Amino acid sequence: MHSPRISLDRGSLRQLLSALLSRASQPVQIDSVPLFIADSRCGWLFSRAAQALIGLDGVEVSQGYARIGRSVSTGSELNALLAKVAITLRQAGCAPGWRNELLDVWPEQADDPARPLSRKPLGAIERGVVRPLGLLTKAVHLSGWSPDGRLWVARRALTKATDPGMWDTLVGGLISSQEDVQVGLVREADEEAGLEPEDIAGRTPLRTIARMLRQVPEGYQAEDVLTCECVLPPHVTPKNRDGEVMEIQLIAPSTIFNMLIQGAFTLEASIVIAEDLLQRATPAPI
Repeated sequence: MHSPRISLDRGSLRQLLSALLSRASQPVQIDSVPLFIADSRCGWLFSRAAQALIGLDGVEVSQGYARIGRSVSTGSELNALLAKVAITLRQAGCAPGWRNELLDVWPEQADDPARPLSRKPLGAIERGVVRPLGLLTKAVHLSGWSPDGRLWVARRALTKATDPGMWDTLVGGLISSQEDVQVGLVREADEEAGLEPEDIAGRTPLRTIARMLRQVPEGYQAEDVLTCECVLPPHVTPKNRDGEVMEIQLIAPSTIFNMLIQGAFTLEASIVIAEDLLQRATPAPI
């Protein structure tokens, strides 16, 4: 099922998307240092996290770089060290949003959002410490449209550690360790919007549209943003299941555009939605 085209000015959408992408391309904090894990460049160690890790066995922190597991083989030995690093950071108050969820640790790759993560992960680490370590993550999003051309959007719960109360895409979340991106999208669709696999079977293929590079209070966000779209069946009404969303609404594109201009959405969601609006905006007549 194809959603109808929308009547929004493509020039304004391009300008908005460009401004959003500029906001999502920031250098690391000046006092962060390059981080190597098992001899591979992986991220940026935030200064506060660096102080917490000084003296920990298997970790080297200097003025110009930091190393975790120098010459340690990937596998159980490295994962055990990464778990020790995570616990140390948590005890030092450097691990907001601890989730007891593991994310993959990827070797650094070129800052090209169109380039997939082709190499294997080095190991896995607790989700709550990826920002203090500046590690690359992957987030999947789904834009859910109604047959009449309105967009389903979700408002984040006030209990969320990041951007509480702000508007977001209908479905969005990080890919867990060893999880296929398609499996992760289906899981997030179930948890965040109560959608069954058949409800989103007609979605477009996942594509990477941006790499978020942004300073955050606990460190540095380096995140590849993958997105897709679908038209939900008329009888389907999204309903949150995991408590991370306070409301879900169906809103007209013109109102969505105004909300984007006003900064009502998270930056990541703004990029996803602006890109989607631009893709389906009707070109001006010649």
